[in-house]
Amino acid sequence: MGRDEVTGRLRAAGCVFAEDEAQLLFGEAGGDEVRLERMLAERVSGVPLEQVVGWAWFRGARIVVAPGVFVPRRRTEHLVELALEGLGAGDVVVDVCCGSGAVAASVLAGCPDAVVWAVDVDERAVECARVNVAGGRVAAGDLFSPLPSELAGRVRVITANAPYVPSGQVGLMPPEARDYEPRVALDGGADGLAVQARVIAEAPRWLAAGGVLLVETSREQAEGTAELMSAAGLVPRVSRCEELEATVVRGLVA
Repeated sequence: MGRDEVTGRLRAAGCVFAEDEAQLLFGEAGGDEVRLERMLAERVSGVPLEQVVGWAWFRGARIVVAPGVFVPRRRTEHLVELALEGLGAGDVVVDVCCGSGAVAASVLAGCPDAVVWAVDVDERAVECARVNVAGGRVAAGDLFSPLPSELAGRVRVITANAPYVPSGQVGLMPPEARDYEPRVALDGGADGLAVQARVIAEAPRWLAAGGVLLVETSREQAEGTAELMSAAGLVPRVSRCEELEATVVRGLVA
């Protein structure tokens, strides 16, 4: 099968970057025609490219992504940038709703001497995180529940890319997301803030003096996220990265 044929089939399936995707599929297939046909069929059927090839590119590194696992978005790189600000050796970082572990892995890459925990409720995501977060601690469970009690009051940074799509809008998402990523990683409840609210309410117990909670959200929901932080006793600040179209609300320990 030639590259023109692969590109044509991808383009006919609606892949905007068909030529780039064809090149990537050829590279991953390594001359194996059977594997190339399998990957092409999956992609044409709508499976996200990252799940087809088994990895996503995030902050200059390959992040293992299995079928049915949330695919890290480039906008989440802003969350990592903020987490690394002032981070030093021995500082504890906890990434809740970690998914494949992209944030935790990137924090470790940027500050190898930090103590990084990654937690997610989805077992498939946790399996990926255990591969990606080499040198970190990965646990399965609901938000902070798997953490050892001795971490309470000692965490320098908490990061959370919790689901924030309102339930009524999940069905309006692109098919790659709504059909192939777990609903638990997308659905943030009626207003999109339900999971964030739980993270924010529990975070102060774990944060050290001078610690910070970083929550990815949308531009439209940032005010609501900030109000939740204020109610929890944190001092909120909204950070926006126009290049990545990313919004993160920081909650500082008062």
